[in-house]
Amino acid sequence: MSNEKNQAQQPTQEQQLPELLRIRREKLSELQSAGMDPFVQTRYTVTHHSAQVKENFDALEGQQVSVAGRLMSKRGMGKAVFADLQDAQGRIQLYVRIDDVGEEQLARFIKYDIGDIVGVEGEAFRTKRGEISVKAKTITLLSKSLLPLPEKFHGLQDRELRYRQRYVDLIVNPEVRRAFEVRSKFIKHVRDFLDGRGYMEVETPVLNTISGGATARPFITHHNTLDIDMYMRIATELPLKRLIVGGMERVYELGRIFRNEGMDPKHNPEFTTVELYQAYADFNDMMDLFEDLLTSAAQKILGTYEVEWQGEKLNLAPGWPRLPMHEAVKQYTGIDFMAISSDEEAVAAAKAIGVELPETADKTWGNALYEVFDQRVEEKLIQPTFITMHPVDVSPLAKRSPKDPRLTERFELFICHSEMGNAFSELNDPIDQRGRFQKQVELRAKGDDEAGMMDEDFLTALEYGMPPTGGLGIGIDRCVMMLTNSDTIRDVILFPTMKPLDK
Repeated sequence: MSNEKNQAQQPTQEQQLPELLRIRREKLSELQSAGMDPFVQTRYTVTHHSAQVKENFDALEGQQVSVAGRLMSKRGMGKAVFADLQDAQGRIQLYVRIDDVGEEQLARFIKYDIGDIVGVEGEAFRTKRGEISVKAKTITLLSKSLLPLPEKFHGLQDRELRYRQRYVDLIVNPEVRRAFEVRSKFIKHVRDFLDGRGYMEVETPVLNTISGGATARPFITHHNTLDIDMYMRIATELPLKRLIVGGMERVYELGRIFRNEGMDPKHNPEFTTVELYQAYADFNDMMDLFEDLLTSAAQKILGTYEVEWQGEKLNLAPGWPRLPMHEAVKQYTGIDFMAISSDEEAVAAAKAIGVELPETADKTWGNALYEVFDQRVEEKLIQPTFITMHPVDVSPLAKRSPKDPRLTERFELFICHSEMGNAFSELNDPIDQRGRFQKQVELRAKGDDEAGMMDEDFLTALEYGMPPTGGLGIGIDRCVMMLTNSDTIRDVILFPTMKPLDK
């Protein structure tokens, strides 16, 4: 008896809900009891979207249309109600009048909540105030919103909450959709651009038995059947170059990369790249291709070469400067690394301007040059600039320069002090490659968990012979950030990685 009494005293789940949520559930219960459960609806015929009705109104005026979407506002509670319906293309006004829908249907509609999803059949017409609308004849509740949308005038303002609940963000802040429309167009442009130049799109493994193709900390998982640890890919480079060895002369892959690194406005643990490789080409060909790709994207998607990003006005018109790293360092810091012959002197020159080499880095001329560029020059590069001829020490997969074996035929494109892509004349000497892999192994042994591993199978592939090859990797997310003037990578990734709320 006491158990029954205790159970009776316990509030039900419905009673524990906040008042607004409880009312919405009660409305759903009433509909279900009346045999009008909205969740049994399986489909609805949509003949037009909001923008189509507006753009083609002259032809549609007085015609029957069927639209569907989410109720975003309602005005009036008498014999006529105005409402705004939001669909994939925008909003359109609904005019619901008792003479057209009947007393019973109007009464039901008045009880519908903001956020409910409805289908409306009616007539395209223009109100006395000149607003294109749909005069409703039949209204069907297609889904009941059990949670209220954020308050109308403030919307969803908390940026972190917007990223966690992108679905709500898209509902109440429809302007954010533009960034993802541009992203979709850019990805399509990349594919069309490369397909049109004879490249073949391929897919390579996401899970690998070793981590390679870049210097980055990998995510590690475990394969139960094989009882081995595996690494989520940090790059697609090595599998794609195997295909070049196999005779596929132009290949590319567009997909997700995973790096177990920090999160900031330019980095997300999973991101999207396109990597491409072309036999019988070098890094100069890759510069031409990259410039052509981005300039054509700006024209096709935005209709202009003039863009704004991170508070800077950028000009993406073709003809971007190509500047060797040592020349950029000399221009911005005054240090002439080409006049320095010893490692000790190079490290001292870096230290003189406050640049320290990482503990795990060897104290070499090449590492000193790179750190000076990275810490003192990169932030000053605003307009599109190709930085070429990177040191061998930081380029384990790039071909050495015939003019100076300390340097490689490598470039990175910087726009608004952000790296947009990385490219090489690919190293195809298996003996040199083994030595550079060994250097990465030694760095890993010293505690550098971003260093690469020895890839014996890739070395075997090179020993069969790889033609001179140009390779290029492009960060899709940063390109979209630039094209949409977004100041954080989270604004261009639909579902960015977020710290769990309980951490």
